[in-house]
Amino acid sequence: MTFPSDDERPQRPRPSLTPPSFSELSTEPPQGAVVGIPAVDVTFPTIPPEHSSRANWRPAIWLVGALVIVLVILIAYFLSALGSAASLVGMLLALIPLAVVFLAVRAIDRWEPEPPAVMALAVAWGGVGAVGITLGVDLAITLLFGSEESAIAVALTTVVQAPFVEEVAKGLGVLLIFLIFRSRFDGPVDGLVYGALVGAGFAFTENIQYFAIAFISGGVDQTGVTFFMRGILSPFAHVMFTSITGLALGIAACRGLRPAASLRWWILGVAGAIVLHALWNASAVFFDFFALYALVQVPLFIVFILGIVALRRAESRLTRARLSDYAAVGWFTIEEVDMLSTGAGRRKALAWAATLHGDKTSLMKSFIADATSLAAARQRVLSGRDDQAQNDERALLTRATATRSALFSL
Repeated sequence: MTFPSDDERPQRPRPSLTPPSFSELSTEPPQGAVVGIPAVDVTFPTIPPEHSSRANWRPAIWLVGALVIVLVILIAYFLSALGSAASLVGMLLALIPLAVVFLAVRAIDRWEPEPPAVMALAVAWGGVGAVGITLGVDLAITLLFGSEESAIAVALTTVVQAPFVEEVAKGLGVLLIFLIFRSRFDGPVDGLVYGALVGAGFAFTENIQYFAIAFISGGVDQTGVTFFMRGILSPFAHVMFTSITGLALGIAACRGLRPAASLRWWILGVAGAIVLHALWNASAVFFDFFALYALVQVPLFIVFILGIVALRRAESRLTRARLSDYAAVGWFTIEEVDMLSTGAGRRKALAWAATLHGDKTSLMKSFIADATSLAAARQRVLSGRDDQAQNDERALLTRATATRSALFSL
């Protein structure tokens, strides 16, 4: 069998997209480009920017090693204190609210998804590191001052000690992620996501203990009541608390603050988380929990949701603004910016890519993700808070251009 030459092979028309549309761009932007936006150079790295420097992962590796040690200690503690059967029941039940929270966080994080490894580290810190610190502080206080079961002591422990210790422990994890993975911590939405994941991890481990104790002391009935209170009424409690800390650090990142200056925002965020946590715990100790839940906690949750919507829209506007910088010098067309900076435009682009020969949906997803990360990298360049941001920008420009070309390959 012989194959036709390139000249003899019938040429298929170039696919069109209305809307959105793509532009045929050369490998270099027009002359007189805006200062600061680099031209594509074949020597630029094409690897993902989060892996462009292994130095970022060195402290993370040490952190993971420490978490593994703490995890082994926690497993031994749960098995000895609660038994294997009750611990297993508690873990299985705790997975349900964790899954609900994770799905909600994924919905929030769709615009510019965070690296799965960093998200897993956030959950691990909450479920292992923060819990280990909290139990360690509780043990130290017990050894120093003894165990007091009076009503005043219980109230102080619940309303003062627990919120302070737990939110500082969880907030420390958000701060570590902010410091280690600065290139993946671009703004309030990122901070909210990481804070929520740390809170979800902490709630997961804490729920194991609560559900297991309920199973031991009251069987199925008591376990059902506890699950309703913690798994149905309040699966997002810890998520909301620690999200305040992440949100504060996200604002610091958005303002281009260096680590030392960002610490003030971290302290402010932790303080806000402590106040919310103390209010939540106080509702169960001093007030009618269900009345305060309806009058205060539900409105707070609604405000939390509305705040997320507002932050998502702000993220979309920022993406449009930064990609418009590239459109001004010829890297993208206005139609491409409209497509990449709106949810409706992205959906239309993905639907169009699915109609192409070979179904190029995955390529379109990569193009959208790279362009969104490019906008974030551009913002870091402008803020000056990340010395490696320009390298990330160049790598993403190279990769986005290559992906666009692959989309149009016939």
